[in-house]
Amino acid sequence: MKVHIAEGPFKPTFESLRTYECPDWFRDAKLGIWSHWGAQSVPMYGDWYARGIYHEGSDQYRYHTRHYGPPSTFGYKDIVQLWKAENFDPEGLMDLYVDAGAKYFVAQAMHHDNFFNYDSKLHRWNSVNMGPKKDIVGLWKAAAVKRGLPFGLTEHLGATFSWYALNKGHDKEGPYANIPYDGNDPAFQDLYLANQEHYNENKAYWDLDPWYSTNSEWHQRWFDIIKEVIDLYEPDLLYSDGALPFGRLHESSEADGSFEAGLHAVAHLYNLSAKRHNGKNQAVYNQKDRRQEIYSVGILDIERSQEPDIKPQPWQTDTCVGDWFYNVRTVYKKPGHVIEILVDIIAKNGNLLLNIPQKPDGTLDDECTHILKEMAKWIKINGEAVYGTRPFRVSGEGPSSVVIDHFKEDQVSWTSSDYRFTQRGNTLYAFQMRWPEDHRAIIRSLTPGDQVRSVTLLGAGEVSFEQPFGTLIVDLPESKGNHDVHVLAIELAE
Repeated sequence: MKVHIAEGPFKPTFESLRTYECPDWFRDAKLGIWSHWGAQSVPMYGDWYARGIYHEGSDQYRYHTRHYGPPSTFGYKDIVQLWKAENFDPEGLMDLYVDAGAKYFVAQAMHHDNFFNYDSKLHRWNSVNMGPKKDIVGLWKAAAVKRGLPFGLTEHLGATFSWYALNKGHDKEGPYANIPYDGNDPAFQDLYLANQEHYNENKAYWDLDPWYSTNSEWHQRWFDIIKEVIDLYEPDLLYSDGALPFGRLHESSEADGSFEAGLHAVAHLYNLSAKRHNGKNQAVYNQKDRRQEIYSVGILDIERSQEPDIKPQPWQTDTCVGDWFYNVRTVYKKPGHVIEILVDIIAKNGNLLLNIPQKPDGTLDDECTHILKEMAKWIKINGEAVYGTRPFRVSGEGPSSVVIDHFKEDQVSWTSSDYRFTQRGNTLYAFQMRWPEDHRAIIRSLTPGDQVRSVTLLGAGEVSFEQPFGTLIVDLPESKGNHDVHVLAIELAE
């Protein structure tokens, strides 16, 4: 492998990268907004569209064939030309995100579709050369930096080599039977890839060695592109959609070079950050492998799920209010549900990275704007219990909890006996997850040694309380605020 990385405190080895320490900005931020946006938003028909149109019989295949024509003649190469982002207003959107409580912003550099959202010199299929004719990443970064937000990027390229292989097929029946899809055309191989050996319509792509392809040329290609995007945009956060590329099939560590591409990219990210910050890295690397020896080189990310309780190391959940790419069929999460997810996560030492899906023209629909505005109302009152806090000795109390089951995100039936906790200094913040009908908050996680000096209902003022044998009993006002989740700021003696 031909690699060159910036010099600095980190070497491209596990031994070196395990000395990584999470920067305070990430631990303090708690909430990031993500633009998971690209050419796959054009049909407004959901995630993985660039793959689904080559999956004969799927909903996306049927929609595409009936709306645009068969993928043998009108494929994804043609969809990207339809993406114009004509009403994209990063400044206006960033104001909405900041008001909603975002303390960092993350843009998508490229998805599995192999179409890049920036001015790449290594790949002609990008948003400056075609489609929008705009440097989407560059515009996002300028808007984020202007507002003092750390700026991150997500890369989904590691899995592309296998994920994209369905475009090498053809219909098995019907009017287009046996006509090769356009992924077989050599003229477009740079978009669709030379991945014929991964074509197998009877297997899920993750069974075809996706993130861990043994193709050394693909390892090199991935590294060159990720280095390019790091060099161009100097992100404060880099997220890989999957494990650290590449090498799950080679458990023997770096001796055989299995993880070389990923390790070099992370070391390069950290060393460039250290150069900008007086020798101390301030960048974050996210990936999704839960094995301690892997995620210890950065911050664990959990897609559409989370941790059951406080995790000693900071971590992140990434999720969306709906589908990852804009989808006219999606039922969105309610604003209160999003707030409850955030509260449960931060009580367990985590951050929430929330995608707000954009339409192909770059705008948000009214439902998404409503979610953001409701979040803004809540965060304006309760933000002090969120930002810059750390976990209490327990994450919460009460009978209810989130279900940890892959991508399951159903809203929890919280009760007024359910609390989640954060703390800052001598202040304990108790998020009561539902308003009590008897207007009392009873917290049992305190001990007689936790002497309460005062209790304030954020947004309302001080409230009366008593503390027999450690249990805290608080009298609440007759009327609740705009949202079910409300916060008590409890001042404890030193």
